[in-house]
Amino acid sequence: MALGRLRPLFNRFRARGPFVKQTSFILFNFITWIPAVIWFNSNVGDIVWIQGGSMYPYLNTDINRTTKKDACWNSKWEPLEGLRRGMIVSFWSPAHPEVEAVKRVIGLEGDVVFTRKPFPNPHATVPTGHIWVEGDGGHNGKESLDSNTYGPIPMNLVTGRVTYALWPWRTFGPINWWEWKPKTRVIKAKR
Repeated sequence: MALGRLRPLFNRFRARGPFVKQTSFILFNFITWIPAVIWFNSNVGDIVWIQGGSMYPYLNTDINRTTKKDACWNSKWEPLEGLRRGMIVSFWSPAHPEVEAVKRVIGLEGDVVFTRKPFPNPHATVPTGHIWVEGDGGHNGKESLDSNTYGPIPMNLVTGRVTYALWPWRTFGPINWWEWKPKTRVIKAKR
């Protein structure tokens, strides 16, 4: 009975010209892929653009010469699994919740971190369920809005791990976070 009502609609659609059929086909294919793309970007990964000097000199190495941004692959599949000091993560900024920031993990739960200004205390213990993140020092050492400004961040703000440099081409390849030498002193928690 319902098919009988739909038949005139299908006949009317079939009677339309090739432009309407072609446009409808393209729109249908486009619309059906939108949920897949959204799911992929939310759960598998996306490209994150590194701007500003907070991750200089490790990322955004051309900050002195150009205003171009570095492009990196942000892996969102289980970003907290196996999280270690030195890894570069993306997270929702506590200072600006609409902004996804990229910083390096300095301290994990229970670690004591010797802080830098503007943090009010000379050291801080990272509470359970939190991490301490910092920029790599910045162009002049003061360009990073990080845990020294807003304290340890909750782990549930972490959205991904920055694992590959994609642009510029000369930096293309995996990010070797384990080669990073820390500037901030950390007393590691006993696990």
